[in-house]
Amino acid sequence: MTQATSPAPGSRWPFPVLVFAIAASCMAYRVLVMRHLEQTALLFVGIPALLAVIIACTPKAKTVTGGVIKATALFLLLSAPLLGEGFICILMASPIFFAIAVAIGALVQAIRKGPGRTTICCLALAAFLPMSLEGAHPGLSFNREETVTARRIVAASPQGVERELGRSPRTDLAIPVFLRMGFPRPTESHGSGLRPGDLRSIHFAGGEGHPGDVVMQVVESGPGQARFVVLSDSSKIAHWLRWESGEVRWRPVDAAHTQVEWTIGYRRLLDPAWYFGPWERYAVRLSADYLIRANANPLGGR
Repeated sequence: MTQATSPAPGSRWPFPVLVFAIAASCMAYRVLVMRHLEQTALLFVGIPALLAVIIACTPKAKTVTGGVIKATALFLLLSAPLLGEGFICILMASPIFFAIAVAIGALVQAIRKGPGRTTICCLALAAFLPMSLEGAHPGLSFNREETVTARRIVAASPQGVERELGRSPRTDLAIPVFLRMGFPRPTESHGSGLRPGDLRSIHFAGGEGHPGDVVMQVVESGPGQARFVVLSDSSKIAHWLRWESGEVRWRPVDAAHTQVEWTIGYRRLLDPAWYFGPWERYAVRLSADYLIRANANPLGGR
């Protein structure tokens, strides 16, 4: 009778190690929230580095990199209910988590049979420390002020564009696919006019977070241009970036077409900048293009 073969020692991660690693990461997250640092690189770089190092330093894995990746995937799956983070944050941050997991796992795997394993693990964590500190202090942050512009030629005269811009903003036009991936969506709007002092209010609901309003005011207008400033934003969007201003310019191309240029100024609130900067610029550019199609085009982008 053949005796069952038990798994070789060290062929899998012991469950207590996984529990400890995830618990330590959750505790670190709670500390960041209490210190109002949950939008900094300490969350998106520091926590995955901590998780990867704890797992990698445990001498029970047959394949260090594979074990770290599995633990990271488990952490990400559990993070939404345990940490209160929404799907969109997990989705956008997951490439950073896995990249750090692979980097640390590969490093430890390369020196696994050599001496000084614990020392190497500590050095690996220390190597990610400078990256993790971005945003933790104003002196450790890159420039946060951003400006994005979208341009589109619409089938309308300049007078038709101006009339359309003076109406209450539309919210019934289908938004781009990327902006439907868990972000709050505009559901209703109020306000009209292009005279200085005129207000616009757009209500955002759905997606992640509680419903809220973005309130804007016209501060400058003239032939072929209008400028808005954002007075307040109570939507979930304010957790990722802060809208500051919007400027729309339009000029005739020919008798039946007008070029519209919409520029949005905002302040990036997520770190690290090298990762979230391009994501936010892409999202804001889509938003500016949506504003042109929905609110500067008499045909409504159809």
